[in-house]
Amino acid sequence: MNLVKKIQENIFRYELFERGGKIVIGVSGGPDSVCLLDALYKLKEKYDLQIIVAHVNYGLRGKDSDSDEKSVKKLAEKYSLPIEILSFTKYEKSEIRNTISEEKLRKIRYAFFEKVSKKNKADAIAVGHNLNDQAETVLMRILRGTGLRGLGAIRFATRRDPTAQPKRNADGPLLVRPLLNIPRKEIIAYLRSNKIPYRTDKSNLSADFTRNKIRNKLLPQLEKEFNPNIQETLYKFSASTADDYDFIARFAKVWLAANKALKVSSLNDLHSSIRREVLRQAIEKHSPNLREIESAHIEEILKILKSNKSKRQQIAFKGLKIERIGDNLVIEK
Repeated sequence: MNLVKKIQENIFRYELFERGGKIVIGVSGGPDSVCLLDALYKLKEKYDLQIIVAHVNYGLRGKDSDSDEKSVKKLAEKYSLPIEILSFTKYEKSEIRNTISEEKLRKIRYAFFEKVSKKNKADAIAVGHNLNDQAETVLMRILRGTGLRGLGAIRFATRRDPTAQPKRNADGPLLVRPLLNIPRKEIIAYLRSNKIPYRTDKSNLSADFTRNKIRNKLLPQLEKEFNPNIQETLYKFSASTADDYDFIARFAKVWLAANKALKVSSLNDLHSSIRREVLRQAIEKHSPNLREIESAHIEEILKILKSNKSKRQQIAFKGLKIERIGDNLVIEK
């Protein structure tokens, strides 16, 4: 099956967008996003798509960053597509450079994509994450320490409610990744066979960021010494884990809907994996950014659930107060 057919199958199987949809494509100029743009353009008529190209020029690599921008502009012109570009003043570039991190750059990028999608009333934002990115993310999260939710890593479609079906909702456009099960070597082969130019970000070849170290050092070593198909293995592991987590998350959501008050006795009757997810979802109602809630925080709550002490017990973290009062568990900001 050729690459465009694979993407078409992913669109159908994972309900990434519907016929007549309006899609914002994040294009850096690198191979993944250029491949995504070309493939979706080839499917444009079949799906009656409206496509908007979005590019972020951080200006962190001087002339190389400007060349990336020019390259993306040429592609937009080639396909006769509208393009929106985010660029920065000299002062803003300095500010970004002084506090540079993968997370900060990601936030800037996705905030811009959201802005473009709202302006154009888009149904989805498409980005070029591929199978290799998934493998890197799984390893990175294992090394940092994560639970079942984190091992699910990147999804074909991201929505704000992890228990909801992957369809556009009132919270805004769906973030979709049509290339997620396609290895980078296949993407490069597609671009070369179709003579499509792309840019190479030299910073991806350095070991400055954790992800780059995993990509350029750890994964090659694992491939050489342990499993030549390690990236595909990690992708399949992540996909299976994501399915398991979805089941647990949906069960927890139903339980919370039926139990408005958090009764300690009822919580203790749950399986431990369900109990943890119920607590995460209950906390998420008060603190939507679950990235800040660590496994250690959940374990603290579990301790007071199991405690036989009769007096009030209270813990506080990340601006939240969790208190056990008799058979009630109360979570407050």
